[in-house]
Amino acid sequence: MRWLVVMGVASVAAPAAAADCTSLLSAKLPMASVTAASIVPTGTAPLKPAVDVCRVTVTARPSADSDIRIELWIPQGSAWNGKYMQVGNGGFAGQIPYRTMALGLRAGYAVAGTDTGHQTEDAIDARWALGHPEKVVDFGWRSIKATGDAAKALLAAYGTSPKRAYFLGCSDGGREALMAAQRFPQDYDGIVAGAPASHWTQLMASAGLLDRTMSRPKFALTAAKLPALQAAALKACGGGKPWVATPQQCRFDPGVLACKPGTDTAQCLTRTEIATVRMVYRGQRDPATGKQLFGLRPGAEAAWQGWLVPDPGQTNEKGFAPSYFTNLVREDANFKIADLTTADLKKSEVKLAPVLNATSPDLSAFRARGGKLIQYHGWNDPAIPPDYSLAYAASLKAKLGDTRDFYRLYMVPGMLHCGGGASPTRVDWIKPLEAWVEGGSPPGTLNATGAEGATQELPPTP
Repeated sequence: MRWLVVMGVASVAAPAAAADCTSLLSAKLPMASVTAASIVPTGTAPLKPAVDVCRVTVTARPSADSDIRIELWIPQGSAWNGKYMQVGNGGFAGQIPYRTMALGLRAGYAVAGTDTGHQTEDAIDARWALGHPEKVVDFGWRSIKATGDAAKALLAAYGTSPKRAYFLGCSDGGREALMAAQRFPQDYDGIVAGAPASHWTQLMASAGLLDRTMSRPKFALTAAKLPALQAAALKACGGGKPWVATPQQCRFDPGVLACKPGTDTAQCLTRTEIATVRMVYRGQRDPATGKQLFGLRPGAEAAWQGWLVPDPGQTNEKGFAPSYFTNLVREDANFKIADLTTADLKKSEVKLAPVLNATSPDLSAFRARGGKLIQYHGWNDPAIPPDYSLAYAASLKAKLGDTRDFYRLYMVPGMLHCGGGASPTRVDWIKPLEAWVEGGSPPGTLNATGAEGATQELPPTP
């Protein structure tokens, strides 16, 4: 999944009496072993690190079927700020997130990432899960703990334990970030959770039901019609801007694009297409659980392509929901999303919510240890409806009362999935988190920047 986080470079402090990098080959780790440790000079391919780093690779096996690949990069000398950052993944993971690790490295952190326990080049492909329940657990939460424990043990063996520990993730990485706060509250001082896929089973239920609907004749949306739909939504709610600045006030009915009798062009919607778009906006009710499945917000419909509307030449059988229900729920390689049943949705919730969902509002232990959590979400996210973040914030308040001493939620008008969009959306999320954790200064209104110096203010959600 695409996402962008801009981080500031923190003050630097060299580790005391650092060990030789290759000596980490003999480090003793919990349920894991070091497979390689060497210095990678600045700019060396394929990583091309911004500074010289000690690169350590690890394989963790907390179960008989586990194969969790981990990497830790330790900046050399004064390039290390003495702190640790763990970064999250996207989609179904399957690869170590090198690009995100590079961001942490540039900010001066010793940084670690994992493939979450399986290896694939396609983050939408969940065939690794078929017949491998322990790998599902590794993906769900166990790899988070294995990575952090291994990295911190290696840093201690290297010569110093990190003075602070942070977690940064968006999308599935945002789910991992919330999972870290919920399950491992003592492990991180500060956490950034962007557009979290925390309500995983609900997201899959919503996507599955929508895919099932669009598998019916005439109900499918095509990429060719999305620009006209977006233009109409912006005409209704944009106020002259190319994004919706006040999404909660937007009222838009796609029926204004109804095709005239006997016509069907890229500039209009048929009766059945209007029904599908209305379903996308309003969300659905899960027939198995009765839970509300939130919909998307108007204003960036062109970005639906590749998420809920297939790319040209593709079908809705290639997507997160079909892969999820095929491999994790039905466990049947011949499953088709058109055959999705209420029993499938119930099985998903009963079997997989305890493993994959990061929805617990009980962050009392994280709060008590002094942890700080910043969550953000784009109002025009085409992958994860923003109302799930609002719902999680509300559940925290219901459970814990006033949460402003440790939690902030920022909703970003115009932002797509984890970043991008027509509005100014670039934010240095780590800088205010560091100031909060290390300086006791809680974040207030933040500024997002965009092209040609454009900005927009982001107040925390009340």
